Amino acid sequence: MIARRALLAAPVLVPGPVRAQAWPQRPIRIVVPFPPGGPADILGRLLAERLGAAWGQPVIVENRPGAAGNLGTAQVARMAPDGQSLLLVASSHVQGAALYRTLGFDPIRDFSPITMFAYYALAVVVHPAVPVANLAEYIAYAKQRDGALTVASAGVGTPTHLASELFRIRAGLTWTSVPFQGAAPAHTAVISGQVQSLFSSIVLAAPAIRDGGFRGIATTGAQRSPHLPALPTLAESGFPGFEAGTWYALLAPAGLPPELAARIHADVAKSLATPEMRARFDAQSLEMRDLGPAALGAVMQEELARWSEVIRTLGIRAD
Repeated sequence: MIARRALLAAPVLVPGPVRAQAWPQRPIRIVVPFPPGGPADILGRLLAERLGAAWGQPVIVENRPGAAGNLGTAQVARMAPDGQSLLLVASSHVQGAALYRTLGFDPIRDFSPITMFAYYALAVVVHPAVPVANLAEYIAYAKQRDGALTVASAGVGTPTHLASELFRIRAGLTWTSVPFQGAAPAHTAVISGQVQSLFSSIVLAAPAIRDGGFRGIATTGAQRSPHLPALPTLAESGFPGFEAGTWYALLAPAGLPPELAARIHADVAKSLATPEMRARFDAQSLEMRDLGPAALGAVMQEELARWSEVIRTLGIRAD
């Protein structure tokens, strides 16, 4: 599972393979298929800053949002595998294959994995007026209300929605799912008391828990979050093997030479392995990861199979 893996110890397109030692010879772009200001954009700019200095070439972040990240991703899939164009994706990259009838790309076959470098788990939270303090009480509360518990999400098919539904199935619960158009309105709805509960990203949940806007119940990582260490995981609370989180990774169009993928992975790991970068990740409630091409490829395959089964079971479609 992801959390058990090792922690961190417009250009001209040239077709065909390149030799790693001849790269880079011109500016490199990192395509972020999401709007500016979100976690993926922030991470892309952190990487661009560090890698530009390491590579001696400008590294430019290009935001290409649209269709829940699918628009920019499809564009990169058609680019040359020369290392000049990279794609920064979230774990929703693999879930889309089951959520959408037409993507315009295959999330596995059309890309070369390079490195997973960041991760956050989710936190199960409730409005402070909900009279539960731990997972056993949360489950009992949901069962007593027979579907009346309201659980927000950032939208149908989003990681927060899928994680909550996976837990609901495992726990044998019924509740009322309340999808919103994004994480921010879902958080606002729970903090205001409009909705009772949420499976939230720790990035957003940790500050709200510390400020008293949420009560934390559990987290969804394989291990306790360093940002919410007092909260037990679902896995240690009676649901062994349960893990759901969001990771961020760099990919390239399929066909990237293996030696170039290995070099980019090594340079990303080296660029992030500084006290300054650890502090900046901590400020965003993010955990560092260091998975190379083979390990990232295995995670992508594993998560595609796991989430496709959940999505099929629930009959979820995002289009």
